[in-house]
Amino acid sequence: MKVTVCEMPDDPSEFEAEWERLSKHVRRESSDLVLLPEMPFAYWFCASPKFDAKVWGQAVKAHARWIGRLEELGAPVVLGSRPVNKGGRRLNEGFVWTRGRTEAVHHKNYLPNEGGFYEASWYQRGDRTFTPFQASKWKSGFMICSDLWSMANARSYGKSGVNLIAVPRSTPEQSLEKWIAGGRVAAVLAGAYCLSSNRAGSRGETRFAGTGWVIDPDAKVLGLTSHAKPFVTVEIDKEKALKAKKTYPRDSLEPD
Repeated sequence: MKVTVCEMPDDPSEFEAEWERLSKHVRRESSDLVLLPEMPFAYWFCASPKFDAKVWGQAVKAHARWIGRLEELGAPVVLGSRPVNKGGRRLNEGFVWTRGRTEAVHHKNYLPNEGGFYEASWYQRGDRTFTPFQASKWKSGFMICSDLWSMANARSYGKSGVNLIAVPRSTPEQSLEKWIAGGRVAAVLAGAYCLSSNRAGSRGETRFAGTGWVIDPDAKVLGLTSHAKPFVTVEIDKEKALKAKKTYPRDSLEPD
């Protein structure tokens, strides 16, 4: 399967042009699956420590509009996250889009509340579940940004047969190496490919790292995006993930 990861600008005035470039790349590469960054269709409102109902509502509407445009990418499957109102709660929802059908499959569970990332002030955490879902016939799992640091869930995903972990991010430049290390550990623990796409540019004093990645089940980095190369497509092999689950350290772990 061919997968595409990306880094997309925070600035809405730049987003449309990059969207067109991403669409051309995906179609040229004949990608089977595209992963978008965390809540990509609005500027990073979580940079503000104060919740604003109007800003939240605008972000929800913007994501609804843009999800109606996902077909423009030309890929059969698109993964990402979006702000939603559900059951009287505000949530960051992981979704899988398949040829016009959008399915909610995860809600972000671990929310920072610090400079530039006041997420706990803007929305509530999910129900702390990490449930596998199907993406292009691949058993997959979401770990939205900070969810990545719940490594026990990466291990549980692997034990449940997940072969692809999707990590949409909005993470800063100064902690980039830490995030790549986390992606490599999650891939090893799960015996799965780890894919991540990130926000780029800046919002206030926060400069986003960009740098989407594709990491194989044994922690090898197969592709990284950059400012010069914001989209990367890599072919991944499900058999490699299936075999990885039978090798060290996965085969040495005791059952839960």
